[in-house]
Amino acid sequence: MSEINKNKCSVARKCGGCQLSNMDYERQLKYKQACVVKLLRRYCRVNNIIGMDNPYHYRNKVQAVIRKATNGKIISGVYQSVSSGIAVTDECLINDTKANEMIKFIRGKIIKLKILPYNPKTQQGYIRHIMIRKGSSTGEYMAVIVAVNENIPNLDKLTDSITEKYKEVKTVVLCINKSDKLMLGRNEKILFGKGYIDDVLCGRKFRISAKSFYQVNSVQTQILYSKAMEAAQLTGNERVLDAYCGIGTIGLCAAEKAKTVVGVEINVDAIHDAVANAKRNNVTNIDFIHADAALFMHEASKNCEMYDAVFADPPRAGCSKVFLEALIKLAPKKVIYISCNPETLARDMYFLTKNGYKTEMIQPVDMFPHTKHVETVVLMSRNESGQ
Repeated sequence: MSEINKNKCSVARKCGGCQLSNMDYERQLKYKQACVVKLLRRYCRVNNIIGMDNPYHYRNKVQAVIRKATNGKIISGVYQSVSSGIAVTDECLINDTKANEMIKFIRGKIIKLKILPYNPKTQQGYIRHIMIRKGSSTGEYMAVIVAVNENIPNLDKLTDSITEKYKEVKTVVLCINKSDKLMLGRNEKILFGKGYIDDVLCGRKFRISAKSFYQVNSVQTQILYSKAMEAAQLTGNERVLDAYCGIGTIGLCAAEKAKTVVGVEINVDAIHDAVANAKRNNVTNIDFIHADAALFMHEASKNCEMYDAVFADPPRAGCSKVFLEALIKLAPKKVIYISCNPETLARDMYFLTKNGYKTEMIQPVDMFPHTKHVETVVLMSRNESGQ
């Protein structure tokens, strides 16, 4: 019997989020190792995957859909992976325990205060989603209410009830999502607190806002980034580029051992957080630029700017061809690629290999136990012939 079944996940099949829930954890790690080996072994030996001591309740970001069911009951849960239906649950085994509890409490208050969930078919109601974020090291929480507009009845009472019940909730944010195409929408309003929470990761303090990208598994992120820094082998003389820099987590870690770092990010909210994070950590050898990373590298190579190492941590779709072409033109000595999708990683490694790079190290890290996803750190160095 699998570990997750021993913990009696009641919606494992309906939800579909934990695709490996039928396996015990040791078997999951072997499965993921085999997947990475199959895809990447032609480039170099694959190190053993690094798993978790406790592969439960690791997610520091929890999202729940709020809906009114056909029987009139207000429910919350997660979107089913194969349909647009909702798997109703209060006890997700990979979500932070307190966050699960908070969502259940907020749903109860929504019912008590007679705040209608939004119905996408009738376009009536207000609230679409609830999101809880946690600073794992600080214990600070953020509650985010995602709604179609800000004219929500009893919104102040809902906010007060959350902050009175949970003193660890340091901020409550309202995000306006009129289209549902973007989970959080474009506009937000701070209802309580400063609009962000703090966390400490790899010895650095980070500001996390509602829309900022931040790794959901803090325990494994420490390992992931330490492996990335080990791979880079920075000596203090390097000029480093952190592409897809987000709120600056990787760049700020690299700044400790590099001469200078430039972080590039297309998300303007993340750039604001990154600049603030550099200031609060008193890091002066890093600059953050709001730009498309591919265009930035293209311009940098045109201007004969040199970078010794480039960190790339793209989304699941991997790096675009335009990005990879710009990277080849920039021609850094080292590329440290952090991937959450071995398939797109294999594709991008093939391109880089064909264009003058060789693989030095492959290290899988299990960031998402019970799911099929696996994170991998790869070090690639430029061949002499590729110069």
